[in-house]
Amino acid sequence: MKQKPSICIIGGGLAGLTNAILLARSGFPVTLIERKTYPFHKVCGEYVSNEVLPFLKALGIVPEQLGSSRISKLALSSPSGRTLSAALDLGGFGLSRFRLDHTLYKMALIDGVHIVEGEKVNDVLYSGGKIKITIAAGELEADLVIGSFGKRSNLDQKLMRPFFYRRSPYMAVKYFVRGDFSHDTIHLDNFDGGYCGFNKIEEDLFCLCYLTENRHLRTYGSIPAMEQEVLMKNPVLKRIFERAEFVWDRPESINEIAFERKTLVDRHILMCGDTAGMIAPLCGNGMAIAFHSAKILSGHIIRLCKDGINEKIRVQLEHEYMDSWRQEFAFRLKVGRGIQRLFGRPLLSELVLGAMAGVPSAIPALMSRTHGRPF
Repeated sequence: MKQKPSICIIGGGLAGLTNAILLARSGFPVTLIERKTYPFHKVCGEYVSNEVLPFLKALGIVPEQLGSSRISKLALSSPSGRTLSAALDLGGFGLSRFRLDHTLYKMALIDGVHIVEGEKVNDVLYSGGKIKITIAAGELEADLVIGSFGKRSNLDQKLMRPFFYRRSPYMAVKYFVRGDFSHDTIHLDNFDGGYCGFNKIEEDLFCLCYLTENRHLRTYGSIPAMEQEVLMKNPVLKRIFERAEFVWDRPESINEIAFERKTLVDRHILMCGDTAGMIAPLCGNGMAIAFHSAKILSGHIIRLCKDGINEKIRVQLEHEYMDSWRQEFAFRLKVGRGIQRLFGRPLLSELVLGAMAGVPSAIPALMSRTHGRPF
């Protein structure tokens, strides 16, 4: 009887947990290493395109049963407060990463995934057909390794991934808030050097998450001062901040976010989710891409490695995965980078919104180029 290869997954976010569940259900021995302890919050705009619903149903997740909101409208504002609204053809839902990741974590445990929590991976080394993973508690060995360690990690530096050594001007900040706001609308509100996403999630909570150039933090010295002097120059954002009841004493934040192209396979580590490439948050589709990229990667592994792995199969797996990933996501991420350049500058944002106001089909056309089909 042939033996399925052992798999180690580094990072337990959406892509990592989804890969773990799918592979474990197909009989692969899976170990997942997560540096935090579940449940935990992540800096993320918590809107998910409905393109994921068929996949989530097959996985065994019904967002409504987790308390998700239904989102059918988009409201876009320029730094001056000029607004533009549109219906979302496909729509989406709002659900916190805290709840969604924890749900996937519990499913992975039921499916037999061995999860190592509270451990940071310090090094990964490929030698003689095996991959050694070093953590503080010792060393693990696997036949295949999936990298799903997020937007930015010490492993990116260890692997000498080029994007890590190019300074990024972006930081992200996230809050949970309460208040009397629309439940069916995702807001994308622009300000000088960034934009803010705002939408309903579960229970009585809203997710407020913004991306900004970190020059503002250097200028004003603190996040509250930056919000007062930069974000709230947009009257729409000013109203949200003034009307909101902030649940947390301090926000979650992350610095040096990179939207550049990333390597999909590095030292035989198969990158997935944000580790493989990030779409600009303004496009609001990163969570869906994480799920879809995990489905693609696990599908290739299940098909090619069901009877074991050798170097020929490894090479075939790596090339087929890279081809599939690029075919599905490369254009969408390229469009996302282009859209990001259109916003975040006051004059340009005003011009773009003014032009879009005269073309009702403009927003649906842009959305269709950054979102996928149901899968």
